[in-house]
Amino acid sequence: MTDASIQPPKPVDAQERTQGGHLRKPDWLKIRLGDNERYRQTKDIVQRHGLCTICTSGRCPNQGECWTRGTATFMILGEICTRSCRFCNTLTGRPLPPDPGEPQRVAESIRLMQLKYAVLTSVDRDDLPDLGCQHWIDVVREVRRQNPGIIVETLIPDFQGRPELVHRIAQLAPEVVSHNMETVRRLTPEVRSAARYDRSLAVLRQLADEGVTTKSGLMLGLGEREEELFEAMDDLLQAGCRILTLGQYLQPTRKHLPVQAYIHPDDFGRYRQVALDKGFAKVASGPLVRSSYLADLL
Repeated sequence: MTDASIQPPKPVDAQERTQGGHLRKPDWLKIRLGDNERYRQTKDIVQRHGLCTICTSGRCPNQGECWTRGTATFMILGEICTRSCRFCNTLTGRPLPPDPGEPQRVAESIRLMQLKYAVLTSVDRDDLPDLGCQHWIDVVREVRRQNPGIIVETLIPDFQGRPELVHRIAQLAPEVVSHNMETVRRLTPEVRSAARYDRSLAVLRQLADEGVTTKSGLMLGLGEREEELFEAMDDLLQAGCRILTLGQYLQPTRKHLPVQAYIHPDDFGRYRQVALDKGFAKVASGPLVRSSYLADLL
């Protein structure tokens, strides 16, 4: 990478702020709503089986587009997280015990949707002795049993960095294991409640060393500097990560961290090229990109 690739992001006009001091959403952040038969079928399957999805709990801006395509990211282990990250809209509190019927329902839903590529994620379950690892294993195995030939991507928590639990996930041999860094090193303590920057890198490094294809995602617009973003890319590559997603942070509610900058689509395009030049095999980069967005195509 040459010095010419390090350029200041496009400035946000000060007049784009509201009277309350919040930045106004620019035109390029318009969200596509879903309203076709495939969307309604997906919604019906999710609701009928009592499933949680990160699409709804995380207020994902791509829910309409993904459900219209007949895809969804299934969130297992309930909808209440034991952590309270300041960027995330998932509920925080005391979760219910793992539902033993969930593996069956998730697998059946994937079969009814006729998915060829399934993305699974979960809340953090620091309340459980194994942090939810066995439930993860049960879900993946049942999904594969009911859906022969399915490609599985697991978007996992850090499991507190416990190597024996990360090893058990690696032994499942998902086609892709994703674990998001979320932000740059300097901002991690403010953005993530219990996660640690180096711990997340260690999780990705262990998975890569055990032969798993790894993926990670970063949110932009939280106040990171461009050189910090490039440093995070280098750290991920050194940890063996080869798939990267870059997307705009959107404030879920007024209680969450405010957006510090809306990154222009041109800058997302430039960051994608920088990441590819650095050595990532696949990069999705854009204002509405999320870690599981169009995962099957990526």
